[in-house]
Amino acid sequence: MTGFANRRVTIIGMAREGMALARFMVRQGARVLISDRRGLADLADEVGQLAGLPITCVLRGHPPDILEADVLFLSPGVPRQAEIVHQAKARGVPLSSATELFFELCRAPIIGITGSSGKTTTTSLIGDILKAGRRRKVWVGGNIGQPLIEFVEEIRPSDWVVLELSSFQLEPLRQSPHVAVVTNLRPNHLDRHGTFEAYTAAKANILRHQSADDVAVLNWDDPHVRALAGLTQARVLWFSRRHEVPEGTFLADGWVVSQVEGQRARICRLSEIPLPGDHNVENVLAAVCVARAVGVSRSAIARAVATFKGVPHRLEVVREVDGVTWINDSIATSPDRTVAALRAFEQHKGRIILLAGGRDKHLPLDEMAGEILTRVKHLVLFGEMAPLVERAVRAAAFQRESPSITRCHTLEEAVAVAADVARSGDLVLLSPGGTSFDAFKDFEARGERFKELVRHLPSRHEETSNGRLLRVATG
Repeated sequence: MTGFANRRVTIIGMAREGMALARFMVRQGARVLISDRRGLADLADEVGQLAGLPITCVLRGHPPDILEADVLFLSPGVPRQAEIVHQAKARGVPLSSATELFFELCRAPIIGITGSSGKTTTTSLIGDILKAGRRRKVWVGGNIGQPLIEFVEEIRPSDWVVLELSSFQLEPLRQSPHVAVVTNLRPNHLDRHGTFEAYTAAKANILRHQSADDVAVLNWDDPHVRALAGLTQARVLWFSRRHEVPEGTFLADGWVVSQVEGQRARICRLSEIPLPGDHNVENVLAAVCVARAVGVSRSAIARAVATFKGVPHRLEVVREVDGVTWINDSIATSPDRTVAALRAFEQHKGRIILLAGGRDKHLPLDEMAGEILTRVKHLVLFGEMAPLVERAVRAAAFQRESPSITRCHTLEEAVAVAADVARSGDLVLLSPGGTSFDAFKDFEARGERFKELVRHLPSRHEETSNGRLLRVATG
């Protein structure tokens, strides 16, 4: 996969990874064509970014002539069952991806993180801990931030690379990272993978190609993750919130404890973890396990954990106004993530106004509905899956009292309703439980719009100025 000068390269998908790969290939001297099913109205920014580069853009579909190529690169959002993929296989066109190419070209050791939830926070924290160690340059990317394929020529063998890897990126992968982390496994992306077994098989590629010189960091408390240990030849380290493990990290007497090669060490107090929720404790345990495995000092780990501010759109505090706290958890694109978010705010039990909805991923809603009944004061639904969530909540509320429910069409309407019903001491939580694609480009765009709306909310208690009334009346 090296030596692309004058080779015909076709890239399917104009999302971030496809765009980064296109720019990289131009630098390699390839003849680049990039194709997307969307039209110019949706891709004006992307087409503008490629202006001036020798790249052919084909929009509104994938005609057969784009397969006149030496290699076809698929973006993560393109399913392997797509018709263009079947056509490429029939013609014998080699298939690859930006992630697969990066693994081939990257000279530095790679730490890869996957899981149904928590992978972004864990990836970011591992990056911060390695930077605190100050021994090597650290590159953080993959499914978050800017795709690192654009910088692969700058990455030195002495650097560290930390990659968040989605099931879509892992599915075709034929290499595994030097250190592989699996945070947890829950049904997710069944609209793409079809079954939980197929989804798990895609995730398992992060371990499948490891050698005895590699390290696997796995969640002991998750039986689905524990079952993956037999797939790797690597040395296995465990992290657990509930049990003391022989090799790895765990909790003991209010401390995060590391035990590696018989060496037991306290890293930091549980109370020093700044992020809310048991799920974030697990993310810290996973990150600490990785850091100890690659030789980062206890002091550097403790310092990085204590100062970690979290990641945008993950239980992010946006604002407090009139005694109401507004939280952006737009990353919650599955019911499981919404459950974790609700449980993270135990002190607000019964005082939560939940904004949920988006596009359905064909995942069970039963557990989410149960948590809503227990913890939510008012449920504000929006987007395509609003009726599905309402039906699940009302079914779960059989002979039980359900929260008040308001159904809206848009996020803007949902924020307005939440502002109207919220009172001092309440917490408004955007944790949708569905994807953003019914109304937004991605969960980040949805989260940014939410934050913009919240920041512009007026206070009910604004004072008069120069005799002019500034108070905004609501409901």
